[in-house]
Amino acid sequence: MSMNRSIKVPVTLLLAMALFAVAGPWLSPHDYLTTNFDRLLASPSVFDMHLFGTDDLGRDLFVRTMLGVRVTLIVAIVASLVSLIIGVTYGAIAGFVGGRVDAAMMRFVDTLYALPFIFFVILLMVAFERNFFLIFVAIGAINWLDMARIVRGQTLSLREREFVEAARLTGVSTLRIIFRHIAPNLIGIVVVYVTLTIPQAILVESFLSFLGLGVQEPQTSLGALVNVGVAQMEGAPWMLLIPAVLLALILLCFNFLGDGLRDYFDARHAE
Repeated sequence: MSMNRSIKVPVTLLLAMALFAVAGPWLSPHDYLTTNFDRLLASPSVFDMHLFGTDDLGRDLFVRTMLGVRVTLIVAIVASLVSLIIGVTYGAIAGFVGGRVDAAMMRFVDTLYALPFIFFVILLMVAFERNFFLIFVAIGAINWLDMARIVRGQTLSLREREFVEAARLTGVSTLRIIFRHIAPNLIGIVVVYVTLTIPQAILVESFLSFLGLGVQEPQTSLGALVNVGVAQMEGAPWMLLIPAVLLALILLCFNFLGDGLRDYFDARHAE
């Protein structure tokens, strides 16, 4: 039961936040763009429906925070999908083919490891001209390195299994063996590792937005809201606390989900 709860609780919280981020702005009479100079840095109130208060331009923080949660969850999905596709394909090919191909492919990964991660992401962002979705693709395109190493290590052991040898002897092509026999047996560890690397992608985007290099106005993200909140933390602490708490909660949910999935697959493997 505890194992099931360790998965259900974070999934329920993440789904609730996602639903609230989508439906919340529709329920509010305000939008994320309209300024109200009569209500600058207003504290949270239910009377005028500024539930999270307003920012230094009089914009409703509730709607902007929900928009920031959307962006953060989009980061989790897009960057993880890019990392998953590249990392699994690259690692499975390197591990299954082996030999000089494996050595050359992994030396390329080692070379990318030697590059400053954030610096490389910033270069990709400059090349992509800060396009909204391509920023997340750039994060995922760098975040696949760890995935490739994990998948390669598992593939090295799987390729010696009897069902792979049987497929080889019957003349099945290498790519077909990889995608038909190797990849399905990697699902458990890949799912666990994806949930554990999602927080890394979210933190990178939040860090870039905090520096002003990520999502640009009038769009926003939780990292950008934290950046604005830091400047106003003395006079309007809610501007910092609300997005910071939500960001921490999302990261904790994904970390707990990863731990729960790891325990679940370990238990199934032990059976």
